[in-house]
Amino acid sequence: MVPEGNRQEDEIVKKCRQCHEGMLSVSRENYLYTECGLPNVVLEGVEVRRCPKCGAHEVLLPRVTELLRVISHAIVKKPSRLNGAEIRYLRKSMGWSGVDFAGHIGVDPTTVSRWENDKDNMGVQADRLLRLMIVHGRPVEEYPLEELTKINDVADRESARIEIRPNKGGGWHLAA
Repeated sequence: MVPEGNRQEDEIVKKCRQCHEGMLSVSRENYLYTECGLPNVVLEGVEVRRCPKCGAHEVLLPRVTELLRVISHAIVKKPSRLNGAEIRYLRKSMGWSGVDFAGHIGVDPTTVSRWENDKDNMGVQADRLLRLMIVHGRPVEEYPLEELTKINDVADRESARIEIRPNKGGGWHLAA
């Protein structure tokens, strides 16, 4: 016996959102996934349900979070420089606004806008930094990216004292 909540959910999936008739036609197709914000992502062999009455369709995408992560890593692996749509996609995948991203990467927000709208090319160093941010995921707790924004542009490049202490277990840690 199917619990009441699951039966209702199943009915929603099987009904056409346009005409409310049954979505009877199920097939596996290649689908151009423009909803992600990129014009060139094709999902191969995904389940598509079509309404025989009005022709509307639904694409069933399991594990969307994983899908979005795979798209991010595919972008990072491409050998050519990032384009505007890819920069925007990666920025959003980190959960940052344009202003937040500009602060993290050390540029003016208008620069980010110009990159994302293909008005200007992202520099090689910024391109590499963005890719590294994606590859390593969210900023690590030991050294959050917010700390990078505190680095000033002053010419003083004096070496700072680094104090490291042994752990009781035999490892090492930074002294506070």
